[in-house]
Amino acid sequence: MKTLPPRAVVVTRPTDYTAVLARHGTREQARFVLEGRGQSLDELWERHVAQDRALHTVLGAVPRHWRRAHVQRPQLDRFLFEPEDLVLAVGQDGLVANVAKYLRGQPVAGVHSTTGALVRHEPKRAEALMAAFEAGGLTTEARTLVQAQTDDGRRLLALNEIFIGHKSHQSARYTLQVGERRERHSSSGLIVATGTGATGWAQSIALNRRGCPALPDPASRELVYLVREAWASRQTGAELVHGLVAEDLSLVAEMDDGAVAFGDGIETDCLALTYGQRLTLSRAEQSLELVT
Repeated sequence: MKTLPPRAVVVTRPTDYTAVLARHGTREQARFVLEGRGQSLDELWERHVAQDRALHTVLGAVPRHWRRAHVQRPQLDRFLFEPEDLVLAVGQDGLVANVAKYLRGQPVAGVHSTTGALVRHEPKRAEALMAAFEAGGLTTEARTLVQAQTDDGRRLLALNEIFIGHKSHQSARYTLQVGERRERHSSSGLIVATGTGATGWAQSIALNRRGCPALPDPASRELVYLVREAWASRQTGAELVHGLVAEDLSLVAEMDDGAVAFGDGIETDCLALTYGQRLTLSRAEQSLELVT
């Protein structure tokens, strides 16, 4: 049976310059508005040019016999990834997190002129990465994903963290269950974070919090849950507010409307929760295979 050649799937997102230009219509109008706020359009343009240069370098490195696809971030939920894909996320760290939940073992290389925690490769390395992939010599590091699943079978994945609370970030009401322990909460919601996400939102919540466990390392398989601003009253508690997810973790929503769970800060891609609905949080079966 004839096998398909490899495919380079290049993922990008619109730059800040593109977004500003779309909002204001023309370059000079955008410049006028930004300069009135003490900001510079030239800085956005320089970053836009660097991103465009990186994209063209990566696309130019794709071997002729390979297949290729260029996907914008808003298209990810409609794009069909294939087993033969090497995913090249050309952008900043957040783009790697955005693409992670749509994959099933395909390796992801973060590419940018400025490297970061997840974006580790300069554009000029794209040719070598593709050659290593085709030769079967690409080295990857497994990164844990967190999963949220409703009692009616809907599922959400995230690389950094999943937030559960009210969509407007007002007080959220729910009953949290960790193993055999239960507590009703009125809080600003909670997050369940991975080791990858431990340096971001999770760290800002855990900072200077008494009794909070050490957050997991980036490559750890552990998850941690952190409740935000739990309010103790006659009906609600503030004891079950943080810990490693070593036991079953779930909650039952107690809000008439507005209850949601979303991952990695993408509020538009969420699970809506109705009153009395149970949401279970756990480590996902699949992981992100990050090219090192």
